[in-house]
This record gives sequence, C-alpha cells and structure tokens, in this order.
Amino acid sequence: MGDPMSASVYLLWCGPKRTLYCGWTTDVERRLAQHRAGRGAKYTRAYAGDVELAAVIDVADAQAARREEARIKLLSRAEKVALVQSISS
Repeated sequence: MGDPMSASVYLLWCGPKRTLYCGWTTDVERRLAQHRAGRGAKYTRAYAGDVELAAVIDVADAQAARREEARIKLLSRAEKVALVQSISS
C-alpha cells in the first residue's frame, strides 16, 4: 500500500472460537500489530496475541473503507466466512 490515500478493510480471526472482527486502516501491518498487542479495538483486546489476519480488501480511500466496513458488519457470520474464503482463493 504505497499510496497514502489508499485504505484497506480487514477481517481478523479472533480467539479459539475464531470469531470474526472487521475494521479498516491505512496500514494493515501496523494495525494488526496493535490488535496483537492488546491496543487495538475494544473487541479484540480480549484476544490480544490470538488474532490472525483473515482477509484484506484494498479500497480507494478512507471514506470507501468506512462504507465497506459498515457493509461487511451487516453480514451474517456465514456470509463473512464466505467472503473470507472468496478472497483467500
């Protein structure tokens, strides 16, 4: 992600139950490190050290990232898992 205007929506597998967390950032590696260190979102703090990157969706800018994050958060778990699988394959 060399373009400073670009952003990404990401999904994380969290904890032993493999729940899914969705967020957005302009630097996926930095944000993932924050989640792993327990300094990420309130939801992922309980899983510090036990989060795994599931998928990344690159978008044009922060506004597009917020829209895509909101869209994904409305999906059911099954739909989110299918999205992750479609991106990973």
